[in-house]
Amino acid sequence: MTGHHGWGYGQDDGPSEWYKSYPIAQGNRQSPIDIVSAKAVYDPSLKPLNISYESCTSLNISNNGHSVMVEFEDTDDKTAISGGPFENPFRLKQFHFHWGTKHSQGSEHTIDGKPFPSELHLVHWNARKYATFGEAAAAPDGLAVVGVFLEIGKEHANMNRLTDAFYMVKFKGTKAQFGSFNPKCLLPLSLDYWTYPGSLTTPPLNESVTWIVLKEPIRISEKQLEKFRTLLFTSEEDQRIQMVNNFRPPQPLRGRVVRASFKA
Repeated sequence: MTGHHGWGYGQDDGPSEWYKSYPIAQGNRQSPIDIVSAKAVYDPSLKPLNISYESCTSLNISNNGHSVMVEFEDTDDKTAISGGPFENPFRLKQFHFHWGTKHSQGSEHTIDGKPFPSELHLVHWNARKYATFGEAAAAPDGLAVVGVFLEIGKEHANMNRLTDAFYMVKFKGTKAQFGSFNPKCLLPLSLDYWTYPGSLTTPPLNESVTWIVLKEPIRISEKQLEKFRTLLFTSEEDQRIQMVNNFRPPQPLRGRVVRASFKA
């Protein structure tokens, strides 16, 4: 077991077992999915994504035993996304990553069956409609998650500030101050996206997420990705288990339509 919540990514507590404690795992709008690019429907009514992270306030970086996460102050709409398929702005709450042991796996979403070595998730909530993140996370239109694929290439300068902090959160349950980091620097140039109705990809797997999956990946170096693999699923007192393969595989589409903001 890699978690006291009773779920993880191991043989006995991994994604194929989650339905036992979280029956919604077998629901009709589960994530991630395989995005078949030829089956995505171009929707000219989709607005461009507007990401305003100008005055965003990052608070801390932590290891929750499932991923590494950076949390943000979310008391106002200054750090928000709007446009796209959304009526209201959605406030940034946190971002985290999923990655593999090797380059051939690690992302949660796949494109035409192809995984990427890692995927970044920026989690936002609908604060115009809901009073708290928790309330939004239980509502069908409560959350918006932006997914960004990472591939191997040259070093990503802005990623170093992040990976250089990993030594402070090597173990599960550790947290460190991590101020003035603007995640805008982790986005690709193009904000072309696919969008579909889905869920959280970790328990409780709530079907509350409008997904925005960016078409263009960002590149990080081999060395930078290796830093992710130095993190541990386990606490300092436990036997060490390397934090890798913390991804859920693609789930059935069940009749959902994936829309594209761009012409194929």
